[in-house]
Amino acid sequence: MPLIKAGTAAADPYAAVADEAPLPEGPTVVSLTRFRKDRDTLLARNTPLGVRLKSDESPEALGEDVARLSLIVLEFPKFRDGRAFSWARMLRTRLRFTGEIRATGDFLYDQLSYMTRVGFDAFEVPETITPELYRRALGEMSNVYQPSADGRKTIRELRAGK
Repeated sequence: MPLIKAGTAAADPYAAVADEAPLPEGPTVVSLTRFRKDRDTLLARNTPLGVRLKSDESPEALGEDVARLSLIVLEFPKFRDGRAFSWARMLRTRLRFTGEIRATGDFLYDQLSYMTRVGFDAFEVPETITPELYRRALGEMSNVYQPSADGRKTIRELRAGK
């Protein structure tokens, strides 16, 4: 799947590694299971490391190691499963994660703006979503009602002159 970062198509420097596969050189993405099993080896490699979380795996499972990761991939198994929205916001606000949060799986064009608001900054998209469509999706909401990780002022704050 194509990768969109910062509104443009991007090459993916990370190699996705299966749980039992040997580790390649360079940046890698592993499952939470593999991370737990090979934690010390993975962190000692001194290369960018990402962890892929399924929708039922909370980022809190990474503990303090979250600060040592450069990428967290959050999976959407179905577009109706919104747990990854909560995990992204938790990563940005509660866990103070500053690395890349990448969305993968089954999500819709209509969800891109909300995903960006909660902290996603990279998207593995189907061929039908181009960087131009992504940028258009971000501009479709001029004002927002809920506070979120992006720091945009809500309609209530704007009305109150805050």
